[in-house]
Amino acid sequence: MSRAPVGFDHEAFLRHLPRRPGVYEMLDREGEVLYVGKARNLKARVTSYFRASGLTAKTMAMVARVCDIRTTVTASETEALLLEQSLIKDRRPPFNVVLRDDKSYPYIQLTTHPDFPRLDFYRGSRKRPGRYFGPYPSAGAVRETLNVLQKLFRIRNCSDSYFHNRSRPCLQHQIGRCTAPCVGLIEPEEYAEDVRHAVLFLEGRSEEVMKELESGMEAAAEKLQFERAARLRDRIGQLRRVQQQQDVDGAQGDVDVAVIAIEPGGLCIQVMTIRGGRLLGSRDFFPRDELESGAEAVLSAFLSQYYLGRGGAAREIPREILTSHAVDDGPLLAAGLAEVAGRSVRLTHQVRGQRARWVRLAEENAAQSLAARLVDRQNLARRFQALTDALGREEPVKRLECFDISHTAGEHTVASCVVFDENGPLKSDYRRFNISGITPGDDYAAMEQALRRRYRRLKAGEARVPDVLLIDGGKGQVAQAMKVLRELEVPGVVVLGVAKGATRKAGLETIIDGTSGREYALPASGAALHLIQHIRDEAHRFAITGHRQRRGKAQTRSELEGIQGIGPKRRRQLLQHFGGMRGVRRASVAELLKVPGISRKLAEQIHAAMHAA
Repeated sequence: MSRAPVGFDHEAFLRHLPRRPGVYEMLDREGEVLYVGKARNLKARVTSYFRASGLTAKTMAMVARVCDIRTTVTASETEALLLEQSLIKDRRPPFNVVLRDDKSYPYIQLTTHPDFPRLDFYRGSRKRPGRYFGPYPSAGAVRETLNVLQKLFRIRNCSDSYFHNRSRPCLQHQIGRCTAPCVGLIEPEEYAEDVRHAVLFLEGRSEEVMKELESGMEAAAEKLQFERAARLRDRIGQLRRVQQQQDVDGAQGDVDVAVIAIEPGGLCIQVMTIRGGRLLGSRDFFPRDELESGAEAVLSAFLSQYYLGRGGAAREIPREILTSHAVDDGPLLAAGLAEVAGRSVRLTHQVRGQRARWVRLAEENAAQSLAARLVDRQNLARRFQALTDALGREEPVKRLECFDISHTAGEHTVASCVVFDENGPLKSDYRRFNISGITPGDDYAAMEQALRRRYRRLKAGEARVPDVLLIDGGKGQVAQAMKVLRELEVPGVVVLGVAKGATRKAGLETIIDGTSGREYALPASGAALHLIQHIRDEAHRFAITGHRQRRGKAQTRSELEGIQGIGPKRRRQLLQHFGGMRGVRRASVAELLKVPGISRKLAEQIHAAMHAA
């Protein structure tokens, strides 16, 4: 039994998931992230959410809200872990365990003690003296790294007050995690060498540390210092094991990777962001290539808009951008990016080593995202065809519009109009209408006003007339739609009402034919009803969002704003003088005159406005 809501074909989605490590983000119908998780095997992990049994009640409740899943393939589980933490920090999804008091990313701090500095966990402003390594995705990652550092290099982590008041070694020394500099069991020069190795390790230069330790081990063995050689041998072994787990941290560079995947029916461009050698996240774009210009031209046009177009001013331009293809006009684009960034920017498409692995990883993700989108498009085409068949039309349905009304007790009424075509939601054609001049709570009048305003513009050629007009409501709202279309002489539009059933459950909606008034139901598991539910829910979301914005604006608007002669400065003076709007309302004309800059005429106007009711 499927746990997913109507509208999300999880079976088609799961068929195309890779058996690779990665991160998945579960989204609701509004595109908000519900949950971020990591997986050793994406296909197995995500599939487990849709099994018939064995899920907890809370997991079932979350899965019931999932309308889409976004995945990112990573090179290793460690990279998936780091990316998961980064996404949780950024998205703060409601179904993840999120530290609500997490004010900043944690760091490792190397203090400035002249002889025996310490390495410790640090969170907060980096204005204190010392050197900082990070940021790390979580406090656990910092503590795990410190744990490794103590085992490898045995550097102290105690506070300075504790350090200066020791007379004998503490437990950390006894378990082999500190060389006890507090009681002079190690010379400052030898301790400084351990600190230097720890810094190299934190900088990702563990290979240098390894070579130095190997040289030291050989030298100790030649001098017959077998105990020291054994300790260095063990340290080298530990370093090798840690190195295998930190492949992603071993690479360096601030890089964006932009790759393109093209298949018949669409293309996908993925931008992957890497800072300090760490994958921070990725984003997919699906631009249209109407002219079939080719990968090089499309990638060049995209990069220009992404970094230099509207909204690009706030986007960081890295020192290097790796691409899957040689972009058209590459030198010109690089020069433009360098001018905006104020430094040189390289565009590179032929790379080796770690950079080549980043490009391949991005290409895999882009191909995966495009495959999932094409499956979704095929699913959408199937739904449009099912609706065409359900309506008995010879001409296929290609464009839908749906209207909904939202208000609170009749106040701040907003009507929404959302548009779907064969590619899904056409958000550029969405419209909202602030309804005014009607009896509060009169949904029929609100619907009539919105439809009249919309279709008067459509008749004037502002946009295409839809094949099907959906009304979220019953016979009354449908009658208003038919009346408006007749009066405006808009022919050829099929009007359907979508009324909630007696139990108001999804799948039990009643469809009302605007022409005949006939009421009927579509199969709950049918693709036609799934399409109607999808656009109806989108119209509802769009209406509620607009209503909340309008209501919030009205609630924050001061009563003083409507009084001529009262600007921001005088409003502030009045509120400060009387301690808020309640004091202003209670003030007499004489009391208002005591406020600097308030004349008698203005005081009388304010008093009259406050007592108009």
